[in-house]
Amino acid sequence: MAAPATIPLREIAFARSGDKGNSANVAVFARTPAAYAWLRDHLTAASVETFFKPLGVGTVTRYEVPNLEALNFILPEILAGGGSRSLRIDSQGKTLGMALLEMPVAAAILKPAG
Repeated sequence: MAAPATIPLREIAFARSGDKGNSANVAVFARTPAAYAWLRDHLTAASVETFFKPLGVGTVTRYEVPNLEALNFILPEILAGGGSRSLRIDSQGKTLGMALLEMPVAAAILKPAG
């Protein structure tokens, strides 16, 4: 049985990210109302935590922002000490949104319900 087709998250969403100390946040904005409904059901705190686990993220928290058709994720401990302590190239979390947009998601989101 073939694996389901996937697309990068960036095809249905865009993102912004930032930092506060050793933590970062990533806001994911849906490109369409249908994409927001899909994101709300499938882009969970657990899936984002699993995606960023190689960077040492703590327990991820998700907040829904329905008026913006967005989800905001708090990523504790992901910055290895933060901007003034970390030796990482991106110690301030500015690229984490772009990284998350590379997450593979089910391509079925692009197909109309029928």
